[in-house]
Amino acid sequence: MTNALLRRATTVLLACSLWLTGGWSVAADSPEDVAKVVYHADYSDPRRFSAMLTSINNMVTYYQNELLEYDVRIVFVAHGIRFLTDDKLAETPFASDAALEERRSNIKGRLASLNEVQGVRLELCDITRSQIKLSADKLYGGVEAVPSGVVRIAELQHQGFAYIKIE
Repeated sequence: MTNALLRRATTVLLACSLWLTGGWSVAADSPEDVAKVVYHADYSDPRRFSAMLTSINNMVTYYQNELLEYDVRIVFVAHGIRFLTDDKLAETPFASDAALEERRSNIKGRLASLNEVQGVRLELCDITRSQIKLSADKLYGGVEAVPSGVVRIAELQHQGFAYIKIE
C-alpha cells in the first residue's frame, strides 16, 4: 500500500471511529463552523434579482450536499421591497413595472422555496416599508422586519457574515 493510500485509509478509519463513538457529528460544533452569508437586495431589476436567487440556491445546495451548517439571509432595502409583495406599490418610488409583473410569479415561488425549504431568512428594512405606508400584512410569508436594513447588514458583517451584492 502506498503512503497516500495508507494516509487516506487512516483518515477514513479515524473519522468512522469518531462518528461511531459520538466524538464527531455533522452539525457545527461552534458558531465559527457555520457558513454565514448576507445578500443585499436594494435594486429594482427583476433579472438581477433572479440571478441572485440562482446564486443563493447554488450556495445552499452546495452547503447541504457537503453537510455544512449555514445561515444565509437576504436583507431588502429600498427597491428590494418590490420582490416581497404582490402590491403594485403604485405612486411610490418602487412602483411595479412590466418586467417585474412578467416575472413576479416565478420570483415569488423561488423566494418562498428558498425561505421555507432551504431556510434562507428574508429581512426587510422597516424604514422602507413604513415610508411608503405598506401594511405588513401585504408582505409575503416569512418576511421579518428589521428596524433598519443598512444597520442590519452592518450588524451581520460584525458577526462574521460575508457580504454579497449581485451586480
